[in-house]
Amino acid sequence: MKPSRLLLIWLAALLGLSIVLGALRALGVSVAPNLLSINWGLLLALLALAVLDAIRLKRLPTPRVQRQMPGSLALGRWSEVRLEVEHDFAQPLNIHIFDHVPDGLSFENLPLSVELQPGQHSQVGYRLRPLKRGHFTFEHCEINLPSPLGLWSDKRLLNVTDNTRVYPDFARLYGGQLLAVDNWLSQLGVRQRQRRGLGMEFHQLREFREGDSLRQIDWKATARQRTPIAREYQDERDQQIIFMLDCGRRMRSQDGELAHFDHALNACLLLSYIALRQGDAVGLCTFAGDRQRHLAPVKGSGQLNVLLNAVYDLDSSQRPADYQAAASQLLARQKRRALVVLVTNLRDEDDDELLSAVKRLGKHHRVLVASLREDIFDQTRMAPVQTLPEALAYCGTLDYLNARAELHERLSAHGVQVLDVRPGELGAELVTQYLSWKKAGAF
Repeated sequence: MKPSRLLLIWLAALLGLSIVLGALRALGVSVAPNLLSINWGLLLALLALAVLDAIRLKRLPTPRVQRQMPGSLALGRWSEVRLEVEHDFAQPLNIHIFDHVPDGLSFENLPLSVELQPGQHSQVGYRLRPLKRGHFTFEHCEINLPSPLGLWSDKRLLNVTDNTRVYPDFARLYGGQLLAVDNWLSQLGVRQRQRRGLGMEFHQLREFREGDSLRQIDWKATARQRTPIAREYQDERDQQIIFMLDCGRRMRSQDGELAHFDHALNACLLLSYIALRQGDAVGLCTFAGDRQRHLAPVKGSGQLNVLLNAVYDLDSSQRPADYQAAASQLLARQKRRALVVLVTNLRDEDDDELLSAVKRLGKHHRVLVASLREDIFDQTRMAPVQTLPEALAYCGTLDYLNARAELHERLSAHGVQVLDVRPGELGAELVTQYLSWKKAGAF
């Protein structure tokens, strides 16, 4: 319990008056005796009222608060939290509420002011925005009650426990279900390339149509039916995609509000959604992190929820990436041929180790290496150079990018597809490459 501004103002005024009267008497200025009596009487009266008001405040019942919030939140997106307040007050009362938000979540509109009416429940809300993924626990909610005369305020700490999980930004994945797939992909910046030839999986026999290739004609069926019969193919289904996600120190770089690791998670989930819609199986394995995860490839829309629950609390670590160990673990677990998407941030020192690991994987799987590039390098390369420090930064950036490009060229020379992209463009580039290989039957 602490004094209110009103009480402090009254005390300051009366004490100031006492000082003035005392100073006048010390200077020999005549002061009416009743002024001193009035001043002391007001001080005693204020003291009595303050004590009485404090007793009445302590007797006020504590309001009850219930928190209404989503069980899951999307990283970086605003959500609303509602607080429902119940009370037993017989008179209207204005209170202030402050919810104790865990670290890692930003908020707006706190503290809240609400007027409680007798016999009524009140609801107030504030906005919440997660800054990192994981599991968060809300434990306390703080209420400041004013005294009936407004001379005191009392802080009541309530135990209001709730839990929520912060997932990667998957809202756009589910939002895509409301749109036509082609329109949705085009809005994401996905470039669908024209199909070269036919799919690899037989679908059905049908009558020959204008525009069909002569290679599609099934001559045995044509002879039986005595009319041209063509084979119809479709894109191969039931293929498998494995994400190898680097959780090491190189993924801790941050462009904007999200780290490279979060950009990588969002891109992997985006491609997972597309692949599962295409009938393929999707799996995941992580390496260089404090907690390693492995999910075998599974088909079906439910696999996306499994992936979300497996990665929502993952974070990058300070460990270096061990590509050889990661390749050995994947080869031991994944026997069937699959598309392996390695998401990392390549450096020039990765030359021999990475090349050896990728060549081992390439003997059994189709490998796609997605290498994230920091935005600052592009900004430095495009910025005008006017001073010596700017020239040094420019030359250093070009030297680093050239070494990085040489590594990518070496991988490409060994038949490994490399995507050198900025973090925000990773999702669209992965989907573009996947659809291109899917239609060409190049898995």
